Amino acid sequence: MTLKKITNFRSLGGYQNAHGQMVKDGLIFRSGQLFELEDDQSHYLGQTLGIKHIVDMRSDDERTEFPDTVWEGADYAVLDILKDATANNASLGRMITEKGNVHENMLATYEQLALSDSAKTGYRQFIQGLLRPNEPTIFHCFAGKDRTGVGAALILKILDVSEQDIMADYLQTNAERTVANEEILAGLKERGFTDQQLKSIGEALKVDADYLKRYFQVIDQQFGSFQQYLREGLKLSAGEIAQFRDLYLQK
Repeated sequence: MTLKKITNFRSLGGYQNAHGQMVKDGLIFRSGQLFELEDDQSHYLGQTLGIKHIVDMRSDDERTEFPDTVWEGADYAVLDILKDATANNASLGRMITEKGNVHENMLATYEQLALSDSAKTGYRQFIQGLLRPNEPTIFHCFAGKDRTGVGAALILKILDVSEQDIMADYLQTNAERTVANEEILAGLKERGFTDQQLKSIGEALKVDADYLKRYFQVIDQQFGSFQQYLREGLKLSAGEIAQFRDLYLQK
């Protein structure tokens, strides 16, 4: 039997950075939510890949409605990235109920991913939690596109991966979520959602290069540079950054 693909699942390894170093493979994985995984999927994550840590970046409502599957031997941590944000269109509920221009709403969400206290605290704890040698981790939100997308971009940026590769990984979500997004929209259509509502939700279920660009633009505007953001925004020490690079870059 063929293993059913886990939505928006991939490793962050294999990228070459500006210094010719490769990001280690098999240690950091990103995905969509891990709701109702099949037994062979859990076995693949826990036994084949040896993933020991699950980081859930979703809200309390999302976690209650779609609880993660946690396999034996894995620990489970919650980092509610947008808990205190004034704009959060990253959850399915807000995608359905939010009115207005989707593009503008998502840009506002990415500003919150850069500036809100819960995002800065959450991403700091996320990076610090990865300071463990040879202990594979998977992190996710609802769709694995916004909160997770920024988390992945943050990791790759710290490791000096090129902007081109960071954006390519980010935009890969649109291809990875094609089937899942179609299923969501089909279900909403059966519930009586209008064509205009479905169009807006379909747009919100995708990533756009403008969104990630806005995240980094806001960082530069508010902190002066990405390195200053790591120090002042995320409050990561030079030692922690050096340790992170040592753990996840091949010598």
